[in-house]
Amino acid sequence: MSRLAKKSPALCSDKPLEQSAVRDKLHLLRQLLRSCFGRTGRLKHVHNNIGGHVVTTSTSSVLLSAISSSEPLINLIKTSILNHVSRFGDCGLFSGVLCLSLIEQAQLSGLRGHVVVGVNRHLLGLCTTYLQRDDCGCKVKLDFCSSHSSIRLALGVISSKPACVLTEPEALHVSRLAVEAFLLTIPSNPTGVVTLGRVVTVSVEGHSVLNSAVFPGLLVDVPDGLDQSKLENLNSNPLRVILYSASLAGDLSELGDGVIEVHQGVDTDLQILDQLLELGKQAIKDGVKLFACQKVIHPVLQQYLRGHGIIVIERLGVTLMEPLTQVTGTQPVATLHVTVAASAYGKLKDLSIHQFGSKKMLHLQPLGNSAICTLVLCHRNETMLSELKVVCEKAEHVLRLSLREPSALYGGGCTESHLAAYIRHQSMKDVTETVSFLRCSQTEYFIAVEGFCCSLDSVAAALEHDGGTSLIDLTHAHHWAFTADVMKEHMGDSLSLCGCGLVKSCPNKKWTYLNTKYPPFCPAPLSRDASLQPWVLDSFTAKVNAMEVAVETANLALDVQYIIRDVN
Repeated sequence: MSRLAKKSPALCSDKPLEQSAVRDKLHLLRQLLRSCFGRTGRLKHVHNNIGGHVVTTSTSSVLLSAISSSEPLINLIKTSILNHVSRFGDCGLFSGVLCLSLIEQAQLSGLRGHVVVGVNRHLLGLCTTYLQRDDCGCKVKLDFCSSHSSIRLALGVISSKPACVLTEPEALHVSRLAVEAFLLTIPSNPTGVVTLGRVVTVSVEGHSVLNSAVFPGLLVDVPDGLDQSKLENLNSNPLRVILYSASLAGDLSELGDGVIEVHQGVDTDLQILDQLLELGKQAIKDGVKLFACQKVIHPVLQQYLRGHGIIVIERLGVTLMEPLTQVTGTQPVATLHVTVAASAYGKLKDLSIHQFGSKKMLHLQPLGNSAICTLVLCHRNETMLSELKVVCEKAEHVLRLSLREPSALYGGGCTESHLAAYIRHQSMKDVTETVSFLRCSQTEYFIAVEGFCCSLDSVAAALEHDGGTSLIDLTHAHHWAFTADVMKEHMGDSLSLCGCGLVKSCPNKKWTYLNTKYPPFCPAPLSRDASLQPWVLDSFTAKVNAMEVAVETANLALDVQYIIRDVN
């Protein structure tokens, strides 16, 4: 019997943000996320110290899932960001950088924690109220009559992930495919509650990204021995389909739970095979042209079906069952012992084979509009392909969010710099009533406001990774950047467009360095000319929620007084 050790008491530490070790870890996490931010962000190699797969990424969902920490505040911030990304698909790095900047600014200000928390919450309300307004100066309405804005929205997600290693033509090509796939998931003739379809992604390694394509319907691996000539002999339109979710391997274990009574001398394998062949006979009788199964099909049954000209697909897997059901309209059969009802059969328009290098895919073409499509993604190696697949899923998620809120925010740091200027200007109004409501002095209020605005500016400045400098124009409050080798006196000549690409430089325009003091001003509205569209767009819904998550998580971290650890 092992020796029993007395249980150790839990360790309690107070005011964790005052501990230098905790502050250093938070600063390191901020630098880590900041260095990944934007289209020129740096990649990260994450490797467990006891071995295993090396992860190369700059995507927040992959990066934060791959790193671990024993610090509770780090895990709190990680969980908040990952929860946001799982629901909204984008702006995880934005949320993380803003959250950690707010915490760092609060520590630098020396203000009482409850003052910073109250002011942060108040300013968050000003931001969200302003962003919801129709005359918001950093918001643009999406026009679904044209694909331009949707492609720019998808491009904003895809081009901001450098681990995909895409050239400009490749990024634009993938963005167009993402929008095309998204549009194919929208039902053409919806009745009742509208349900979006699904994009099934197929990865092909070792080929150019420009070979990627979108196909309506479903692509599956070509069964052994199938070629185009056999498909041409089907001579049926539409093609009748049957789909089994039960295993047709002929094993006793597949017959279900319970006691099986077997009479002496009975060959159970032969009995089950006879039952399987009866299924095959019924399929032939009912004119089935495609016989599919989620699991394994007995080799004898496969040979019998193929001998009668039926295409056989096995081992589909559970992930393809739902899209295949929607493409064909079939009802999966879950047992071997019943006559298949007529309503269980599905239909397909046609079958064809597509080849991507050495990989052959069978294209199941729907009879009508099934709202299911397949996105074939090609890339040169596994690491790039894995990152591209994740990014395309996020782009699809962002496009779906745009249906609920058909708006987008200016990208390239322009929304953050614009909001910072707006908050500085707005905070000068009704100061007496505001500080009375927040129960703080005017000095504390203005210090906290400056910390909040500096945090927004620092997110915009985080887009620069090559030693350049960030600026803000004193007219529209958009974000501008120029390289490190440009002299100050030639600054105006080197700037042509702002970060989002909507505002042009002119000789009389005034700038100041980002995160420096400037007289508060109300950002001037831009022209509402529909022909002018920004080149870089961010998801409205994702960014607004990311801002709320960042502020609330920072407030929660600032409010933590004690951390209790169980060391047993």
